[in-house]
Amino acid sequence: MSSLREVLDKVAKGRISAAEAEKILQLLVIEEVGCLAKLDNNRELRKGIPEIVLAEGKTPDDVAEISKRMVAKCGRAIVSRCGKEHIATIRGALGASGVKLEINDKAKMVIIKNSDFSVEPSGGRIGILTAGTSDIPVAEEAKLIAQEMGCVVTAIYDVGVAGIHRLLEPLKKILAGDADAIVVVAGREGALASVVCGLVDVPVIAVPTSNSYGFGAKGVGTLMAMLQSCSLGLAVVNIDSGVAAGAVSALIANRAAKFRS
Repeated sequence: MSSLREVLDKVAKGRISAAEAEKILQLLVIEEVGCLAKLDNNRELRKGIPEIVLAEGKTPDDVAEISKRMVAKCGRAIVSRCGKEHIATIRGALGASGVKLEINDKAKMVIIKNSDFSVEPSGGRIGILTAGTSDIPVAEEAKLIAQEMGCVVTAIYDVGVAGIHRLLEPLKKILAGDADAIVVVAGREGALASVVCGLVDVPVIAVPTSNSYGFGAKGVGTLMAMLQSCSLGLAVVNIDSGVAAGAVSALIANRAAKFRS
């Protein structure tokens, strides 16, 4: 099947009609992988966000097959929430096929690319902060997604309000780099997001993590606190949603970069 660029080129050269192109593009939108999944091959062109395969809840063999088809069609597959068996199966199925495997154990993510695939820099700039070291896996999810969307990411960890003096220099570094958006990842009472948002003039995306216990356990208290923040300019994603934070921050940063003088 033709790529989007090929279809547009054929229309421009008069080889096919607009009606014929429309039919082809409708078929391009979704590709079935047997009965396993429907791949949205044009998502990145349409939305600026690549399709991401959620491994959680899928068998290792199914994830490997879906990944293989994505690499064949798009040149890259991004797989999130991978268990050890998922990673081992992907490595076994694709490791010897000439593709590049990038494995981030902290984020539990695997990125598979054809040897000639490269991410084009967008000019977007993102800062990522975590309150504690236990929040790093979620922050790494956000970092990888933003980087795969072309952004430069400055990530600094363990700067929570329990020792607020730790925050000042990292925040100065991120602001000196003229970040377009800042992602703040925190558990417990989630105060770091409100503090950062009250000090900066760029959008802040808060990510509550499930690193809490007792009343408001598993991130529920953190999510509620972040939603109740009085610092305007703060947006909140779901608990442990590093992927979502990376995507929205990259959309903001890439839009800003597009019109940067």
